[in-house]
Parts: sequence; C-alpha cells; structure tokens
Amino acid sequence: MKNTNETNDLLSWVKTLGFAVLLAVGLRYFIFTPTVVVGASMMPTFENEDKIIVDKIGPKLTNYDRFDVVVFEFNDNEDYIKRIIGLPGDHIEYKNDSLFINGEKYDEPYLDAYKGALTDSGKLTADFTLDAYLGETVVPEGHFFVLGDNRRKSLDSRDASVGFIEQDKIIGKVRFVIYPIKRMQIIKD
Repeated sequence: MKNTNETNDLLSWVKTLGFAVLLAVGLRYFIFTPTVVVGASMMPTFENEDKIIVDKIGPKLTNYDRFDVVVFEFNDNEDYIKRIIGLPGDHIEYKNDSLFINGEKYDEPYLDAYKGALTDSGKLTADFTLDAYLGETVVPEGHFFVLGDNRRKSLDSRDASVGFIEQDKIIGKVRFVIYPIKRMQIIKD
C-alpha cells in the first residue's frame, strides 16, 4: 500500500511540474517574451542592457497606436526597439525640432529631458520629410514609421536600410522594464 501511495504522489508531482513547465513555455513563446535592449538608440527611455518584457498577443488583438514602443524583426539576427511615430496614411514631418503629423503639431514629452540636456545649440531631431528620406509622401498601408528616442544616435525609419516597418515584422509592444531594479517600471500606453 505504501508503494502505491508513493507512486501516486510522485505521479501527481510529475504532472504538476509538467503542467507548470508547459504553462511557462507557453507564456514565454506565445504571450510575453523577455528581451534585452542593445545600444543607446532609445535613451533615455531605455538604456543599453535594460531587460524588458514584450507583450506579443495584446497588440494582435487590438491595434498598434502612435507612440507605442515596439520590438520588431530587423533581420534574421537582430530585433530593434523603437517608438511608432507614423501610422498607415500619415504624413510625417519634422520642423524646428517639432513633430508634425498630417500638418498637426504633436508634443513628445518623453523627449523633453533629452532636449533640455543638450549641450550644444543643435536640434535633437533634424528637420526632415518622408519624401526626402524614403521617397513617399505618406506611410504605406500595413506599415509604420518608427524612431528611436535618442534621435541623434538611432538607426530607424529615417534610414533607407530600415525604412517603413511592416506590421507583420512587429514582435510586440514593450510593457515592462524588469532589470535593473532601479529602472523597473510599467510602460504606459
């Protein structure tokens, strides 16, 4: 009798551990994924080697919005983290360090600290139009225009090697910074 109870207890533990492993793997690969920020292109919002959590399923059930921070597949070996600035159909322009979308000026409060810390008399974001950089007047359907918050040191949609980002290439929306502890935060929509 003792062996039967021990066998049942062992089998129960194996089932529980197996379920926990499957649940963890499912969450990791299908819903949330941890990622490490590489480089300085999103400073000061994210710093090099910040550990973040990307929500892979939420945005697929709703839509990506302007100013969402997303991770996308740049190529087979690299993922990039950038901020969505332009949605399909948007006309994007920068003048005098100010963002204009479809002719309307937009505030970018996440850049205020960076602009205030500039030690030269230059602009954080150089003047540009979509047409000048990418030969398009509006963001194409099914694509997004993305920029890094560190506008002077970001390889983003302004560069033809990156260009407009296909919606299918977006892995998900950044939801949390989990490490280092002093930078831990929830990323708000």
